Amino acid sequence: MTNLDELISKPVTFDVVIVGAGPSGSACAYWLARAGWSVCLVEKKDFPREKTCGDGLTPRAVHQLAQMGLESTVAAHGHRYSGLRAFGFGTSLELNWPEHPIFPNYGYTITRFNLDGLVAEKAVEYGAVLLNGVEAVGLFEATESSSGALKGASGVVVKEKSTGASGEIRGRYLVIGDGQNSRLGRDLGTTRNRSWPMGMALRGYYTSDRHDEPWIDSHLDIRDPRGAVVPGYGWIFPLGDGRVNVGVGLLSTDGAWKGVNTTKLQEYFVAQTADAWGLNEATSCGPPTGGRLPMGLAIGPRVGANTMMIGDAAGTVNPFNGEGIAYGYETGRLAAGVLGEALLADSPSILALYDERVEGAYGDYYKVARAFVRLISEPKILTVCLSVGLRIEPLMRELLTIMANLMRNDKKGPAEVGYRALSRLADIIPEQAYAVLLGDRNSGDQKDVA
Repeated sequence: MTNLDELISKPVTFDVVIVGAGPSGSACAYWLARAGWSVCLVEKKDFPREKTCGDGLTPRAVHQLAQMGLESTVAAHGHRYSGLRAFGFGTSLELNWPEHPIFPNYGYTITRFNLDGLVAEKAVEYGAVLLNGVEAVGLFEATESSSGALKGASGVVVKEKSTGASGEIRGRYLVIGDGQNSRLGRDLGTTRNRSWPMGMALRGYYTSDRHDEPWIDSHLDIRDPRGAVVPGYGWIFPLGDGRVNVGVGLLSTDGAWKGVNTTKLQEYFVAQTADAWGLNEATSCGPPTGGRLPMGLAIGPRVGANTMMIGDAAGTVNPFNGEGIAYGYETGRLAAGVLGEALLADSPSILALYDERVEGAYGDYYKVARAFVRLISEPKILTVCLSVGLRIEPLMRELLTIMANLMRNDKKGPAEVGYRALSRLADIIPEQAYAVLLGDRNSGDQKDVA
């Protein structure tokens, strides 16, 4: 970690300045520093720090951590699990992660308190400069944007939280990876497509004798005290350290859950699972925390003359399952690759490749995801899908593979994968669900589901 006073006393221009040392920013810094580029990583909090999250790493995330040489460290601090246990409408299924030519068939649970600093520290080992406890409060020498692009900037204005010291950090390129509510992103010109999915989640920690089970639990129907199904889903993720992560989420569009009280939803879910997991006031580790997550590439533009958006700041969370960590690592790595090409060629125009590669990696898949989320946001359709689908194990295994983005695409391109996912989802969603949808919506409500 570098002292801010030392840095601003003899100004330098870094190849890349990255704001935010979460999964996306730290991964971007790691890959750039490993390639030999000068990088400054600015993080407003001090590691280790709490972060509201489900704390689950899917095989996609584990693969990225392994590529950065960190899986053994994660294994030492986290809890390995085999797959998903799904509950709903009186039925449960244990679904192992699928075999895949690239991704492992297991995941880990690990708190963000223990996880996030690991990648940043790895970037520092390769020469990245990490400014902890330093907030980027504005753009330095911002320039106007062209149509459909971010503004440019020569760096960021920063302030050290402990001392109040301030200064400018200059970079040839500026990358923003400071999360979904990015003020710098808005200053650069980003907006959210409000017709696309928004996630909302709340989580808390409890002690439990079942803290080391080999499954993460997903409850696909939450019920109020009267037994009525309410919008949303719940999870219980064993952490292996005496605690479990217990939370609720909503994945929807068009304000379908407008007015839903997530605190009350969490209370319903805890009551529903209390006996099985020993959840009560005595085992609670503190009040739950939560937030909102734009999904499915809902935030843009992502590229400017010398600026880029990555991770949650670009709305890269998977609408199918609310997963953001893997896509933070992946978009940070994609950005680092493009930045390396631009730096080698001394050509900022190469940054346009980042947009192409993000769309190539996720565009078709996320179109399917947005359509699926819009469909199942209808409570009657969700009920039909789950009550039928949970009783057909092969379809549920296929659905898990699709929702976790673990389809085998080694022989097909992204478009074929997207089409195949849509075709399989058409098999999974019963005809009764479409009948409900068509019966409940008049022509004035029809929208483009993509």
